[in-house]
Amino acid sequence: MTAAEHFHALHKGPSILILPNAWDAMSAKIVEGAGAKAIATSSAAVAWAHGYADGHHLPFELLLRTAAEIVRVVKVPVTCDSEGGYADTPEAAAENIRRLIDIGVVGVNLEDGRDAHDLHTRKVAAIRKAAAASGVDLFINARTDVYLKGLVSAEKRLAESVRRGAALKDEGASGIFVPGAAASDIPALVKEIQLPLNIMGWAGVPKAAELQAMGVRRLSAATNMARAAWATLAKSAKMYLFDGDNDALTAMGEAGVDYNALFKG
Repeated sequence: MTAAEHFHALHKGPSILILPNAWDAMSAKIVEGAGAKAIATSSAAVAWAHGYADGHHLPFELLLRTAAEIVRVVKVPVTCDSEGGYADTPEAAAENIRRLIDIGVVGVNLEDGRDAHDLHTRKVAAIRKAAAASGVDLFINARTDVYLKGLVSAEKRLAESVRRGAALKDEGASGIFVPGAAASDIPALVKEIQLPLNIMGWAGVPKAAELQAMGVRRLSAATNMARAAWATLAKSAKMYLFDGDNDALTAMGEAGVDYNALFKG
């Protein structure tokens, strides 16, 4: 089974696929070591780690380099959050994703944001064509921000998400990602779109077991893994700057992991 086939299979159960999103080789290696069945990147966390704001501000070459480093160090499938393809046209987006495929990425997220729905569907179609030409059954996780960005009024969000999901499925999407979806709408999204549904984890979202019972196939941590790690860094730095307590700082870092050994052999 190829990495792409394996990644597709992970969306078919029996368990929901939980993805604690990574942002570099080290975070990916740690997440893999914790038992993750695949590695997903967070576009925002990758951008922030390189000193850029989220939203197509990260130079694509940096994303490509980060993805290549992750693919090099892990053995599980890698899927890359590619925002809107880091391009304004379907052709350019497809070329960028082709370069990700060439380094071993087997899945991508592609979002609409506030772009026209038609542009989003045409990007998905172009990427599906590019993936087929590369001989890889790329998992295209098509994200729609209808709920997250309030693209339509609240009472219309379910119907609009279903409409967009159906169109994206027709153009070759493998899964649908609906961040911010109301928990009460999730069963209908699963039933009506009939693609593996990805939900973004944040405060107030049901736990994995409950989402699985609703039919959700994938749960992403989004930026929360990076936020948790960086919050610990900030706490440690403040503590050390306060009194330079070397014993306390050493104790905070004693996780029983030989980090150097992670990258040997």
